[in-house]
Amino acid sequence: MENHEPDDTIKEKLIDIITRKISQLPEADRNVLENGSTYIGLNAGLCGLIANSLFRRILHVTQARIAAGLPMAVIPFLTAYTSYQGFVSLPLNTGDLQCETCTIIRGGLVGLIFGGLYPAFLAIPVNGGLAARYNSALLPEKGNILNYWVRISKPVFRKMLFPILLQTGFAAYLGSRQYKVLIKALQLPEPGIEIQ
Repeated sequence: MENHEPDDTIKEKLIDIITRKISQLPEADRNVLENGSTYIGLNAGLCGLIANSLFRRILHVTQARIAAGLPMAVIPFLTAYTSYQGFVSLPLNTGDLQCETCTIIRGGLVGLIFGGLYPAFLAIPVNGGLAARYNSALLPEKGNILNYWVRISKPVFRKMLFPILLQTGFAAYLGSRQYKVLIKALQLPEPGIEIQ
């Protein structure tokens, strides 16, 4: 069994250096690094609420507004927040992500999949279950289920195209911005060292 202690020590020192450098940044720049995941999560929650509203209209669901709206805001928020934190913010802050293009692509993909598409797809079973429970829409026979949901979902996804693209672009931009702020932080002198 190999001993990875030297690698772990180097990693800990690198994380310590990055953390010290980030703490020297102005508050606005630190805010971008520390709260980027929250911004992506909030936008995902908004996408979830928009998709929920569109499906409720198509399925004529008027009951249980809060019971359907709350999970459609909270679940996408938590999923997008955690995904962006895990795929972009944390690797940047630990030195595991060192390529601006990679950061932009990762941010854009997280925004697209977890911030835009996931909330829209999550709205289908939530509102389908409500439509079945309250008999607000004529639901399909057993053989036509897939065709029915594809037909019902097309207008919703057409209307969701702009919020999904906006979320994707915003997440990619935020990834780029976080990378640039981190590079700016790493170029700062160590605290207590005078440059002559």
